[in-house]
Amino acid sequence: MDTARTEFLAGDRPEDVLLFIAESAVSDLGTLAQHGEQVPRGVVLVLEAERGRSAFEGATGVDPMTLASSAMGAEGDLDLASFEGECPEATADRDSDGEGSVDEAGDAEATTEEHAPRFVFGFAEERNEEAGGIYAEGDVIHAYAVCECGTAYSDRWVAGE
Repeated sequence: MDTARTEFLAGDRPEDVLLFIAESAVSDLGTLAQHGEQVPRGVVLVLEAERGRSAFEGATGVDPMTLASSAMGAEGDLDLASFEGECPEATADRDSDGEGSVDEAGDAEATTEEHAPRFVFGFAEERNEEAGGIYAEGDVIHAYAVCECGTAYSDRWVAGE
């Protein structure tokens, strides 16, 4: 993991945003990869906030603030070290058929890929004791994702945990 991402996840870069763009989300990762860190399934970039918002919208066609608004209603789990996630739709699929994480052919891998994050936008919010809750515990990482299935969801946690 590169230093910028490590520092971001520790809450040490509140002026920056984190972007993850999966190979499946764009026609060519070449330019993005020149400015970021190549990871399995895509590229991650840590950029100054305004530049990052612009880069995210340019690469995905989605305004990050619109994504945040639509994703806040659905909570999932995101891991910004591996860029894996637990899409709420995957959980709903498992709960409705009682089968766990497998598709009709019994292929667990297909379901995992079907519900992998397509892109992620993240930012850190500095500790705020007045706000209470997890905000009083430390810097909070907010992450908003769009899954390969099209579901937008969010996650947040205290930096470094």
